[in-house]
Amino acid sequence: MKKLFVATLLIFAGLISVARADSIILVQGYLGNAGSWRASGISWLLQQHGWADGGHMSASPYGVMQWQLSRGEANRFYTIDLPTEAPITVQMRFLAGYIQQVMNRHRGEKIIVAGHSAGGVVARATMVSWPQLRVDTLITIASPHLGTGAAEDGLSLSNSPVGFFAPMFGAGTLNRSRALYSQLVRERPGTFLGWLNRVKHPKANYVSIVRVDRGGLPGDRWVPGWSQDMNDVAALHGKAKTLFVPGPHQLTINDGLTILSVLKG
Repeated sequence: MKKLFVATLLIFAGLISVARADSIILVQGYLGNAGSWRASGISWLLQQHGWADGGHMSASPYGVMQWQLSRGEANRFYTIDLPTEAPITVQMRFLAGYIQQVMNRHRGEKIIVAGHSAGGVVARATMVSWPQLRVDTLITIASPHLGTGAAEDGLSLSNSPVGFFAPMFGAGTLNRSRALYSQLVRERPGTFLGWLNRVKHPKANYVSIVRVDRGGLPGDRWVPGWSQDMNDVAALHGKAKTLFVPGPHQLTINDGLTILSVLKG
């Protein structure tokens, strides 16, 4: 009887530990892919600190397809497919499906979403549009929350004669990304970001990783520093944690270290 009681306690303790596990969904930015998180060394670093590779998720006509790598580990991360040249309003439908898949698979567990560049805006828009998804923490890295002049330049080029000739020189992304550029222009009344930044946001932990250049100034080549900080978003003013990390716009292994520091609280 005593052995049975101890075994029951162990099983119960195991159930509790599973319920407290976390899942991270890694969201790539414009023209990025799941490999962005792996090539940068971030996925390797997460694994070194106890986060199992949960596998990769992609969309199909039959729903979300998942290639699972780990089984039974307490904490895990997932990478995903996204049509990164598509408008944010399209990308966030894909992301909502992935988050729902993770929620269904790991009921009652904490979900963290980490988004790089435009992927951070996609993640935030998804949380606003589907608050029932209950994302616990959003971490954005070098994301243009208030827009960027780079998107305005891309939009101008795609609407010029350059846009007509671009596909002939392998630069067809200019035209394919036109709607995305229009949603990432600097916020003002009537723009997508003008709406997103003022609508009610769900309760969550919001963390901005802001790039710092070699001169010590916030910002990078593609997104100015003032646009990367969610504290400057009207609906989140004073509610976000801001971390300044030196580096270029692209993902680096230092982002993995910063993500781990956020997860440790």
